[in-house]
Amino acid sequence: QVQLVESGGGLVQPGGSLRLSCAASGIIFSINDMGWYRQAPGKQRELVATISLGGMTNYADNVKGRFTISRDDAKHTVYLQMNGLKPEDTAVYYCNADLRSMRGVVSYWGQGTQVAVSS
Repeated sequence: QVQLVESGGGLVQPGGSLRLSCAASGIIFSINDMGWYRQAPGKQRELVATISLGGMTNYADNVKGRFTISRDDAKHTVYLQMNGLKPEDTAVYYCNADLRSMRGVVSYWGQGTQVAVSS
């Protein structure tokens, strides 16, 4: 069974940094797009950043220049380096991956990891 497991969340002061990781496990043939999304209390889930199989990246305007998404295909892992964190970055962060497994091409979600930015 394919699973995505996030790690790296926590509490950080404004201006601080965190690095999120999301590892896919199970019988995986290939992974296409991978990405990070977030959902703050009372708000809809929003895109943070995506990265294609070829390494093309896309960022939400409010994280450009502060966040960096990357991937390690050998480890089936996507990362999100977050610098210059602001209180408005507080949210549950979810990873997403479109991958080919025994079930065909399916979009999977992780369980989420909490990021809190506060002094």
